Amino acid sequence: MLRNFWLFMSLPTFFFDRVTSDICKQMEGVLALTEQLQRQRLSPDAEACVSGVAEAASGVRRLLEAAINLRTVTQHGLTLDPAPLRLRELVDEVHSRWQPAAEMSGVTLLVSYDGDPDACALGDRSRLLQVFGGFIGEAVASMRRGAVEASVRTVIGPDGVRLEGRIRGARNPAWQTKGLEARVREIEARFGLELAIGVILARQIVEGLGGSLRSEGAGGGSETIVFDILLPIASETPLAQPQVAERSAHILVVDDNATNRMVAQALCEMFDCTCESACDGAEALEAARSGRYDLILMDIKMPVMDGMAATRAIRALPGMPGSVPIIALTANAEPEDAQAYRDAGMNGVVEKPMKPEHLLAALQAALGETSAADAEDAQAAAAA
Repeated sequence: MLRNFWLFMSLPTFFFDRVTSDICKQMEGVLALTEQLQRQRLSPDAEACVSGVAEAASGVRRLLEAAINLRTVTQHGLTLDPAPLRLRELVDEVHSRWQPAAEMSGVTLLVSYDGDPDACALGDRSRLLQVFGGFIGEAVASMRRGAVEASVRTVIGPDGVRLEGRIRGARNPAWQTKGLEARVREIEARFGLELAIGVILARQIVEGLGGSLRSEGAGGGSETIVFDILLPIASETPLAQPQVAERSAHILVVDDNATNRMVAQALCEMFDCTCESACDGAEALEAARSGRYDLILMDIKMPVMDGMAATRAIRALPGMPGSVPIIALTANAEPEDAQAYRDAGMNGVVEKPMKPEHLLAALQAALGETSAADAEDAQAAAAA
């Protein structure tokens, strides 16, 4: 399996990107279908089968995402998306994310924080979570019973916020192995390929952030992985996490692919939105005339009438139907593509395969703009 993995990782970039993107889309479709099935009344055997399919699809998606991350970091360097974050909240998220997995393995996860509870730093939340996830995942897998201890200590100094993480688990001989492939091979033999990639990725993120990494013997067969990272002090207060809108929105999902429609509808329903669907731009135009939608999710490449032509036609409708927010759903989300969609009258873009947090942010931004416009119209009407 490992040999096939390295062959896969060595594919040319354009082909690797196309293959991984297509597999991700298919797994999203499988997960959406299994979610729909799980809402039905099924026999115990059928429920077990559906759960097995969902678990397998989730595993494939996680493995693929990990492989994409590792390839990106090893070939192109570490990319970061820094933002202000409270380190105590980051530690709380670490505990809530990996506590269920620890419990399923019969291991107790103990997470502690030592430092200013209001300490804020400028950091990439997702990258830091990947660091903790890799090392905690390894520690949980290595411990047959007992407890995994994860502690975070922060110290604010003139040069920034120093974050020291410590994760105690069983001793891993792969830490003494040199060479990326050799380390992956050693960890994969013990814990599986997904975990191996996560551990190696965690190591490379720490190194990419200019941090230090070491292991300390903790007595017996255990050891503690210690990493130290210096983060800039945040000059701004971290933004509050986005909340779902109080009023449920009614959304039209437009896509010529049935699986893509089901994925989009399942994600919208996660945010308590109601949905209808259309198979192409012409159907979307006719549906939009009714004015009953708060927002339209519009695929770009469709037969009969594509998404951009449909958007221009909807914008030509009089009154409220012509001003409904429209978000593009597309695998082509480069800046020049996004600008073309906006020029056609769209309010935003969500890249395929869709991630729930990206769709939620786009929905909130578009619906927020609509609410502000409605308020301005109301004020103008009152003044008149």
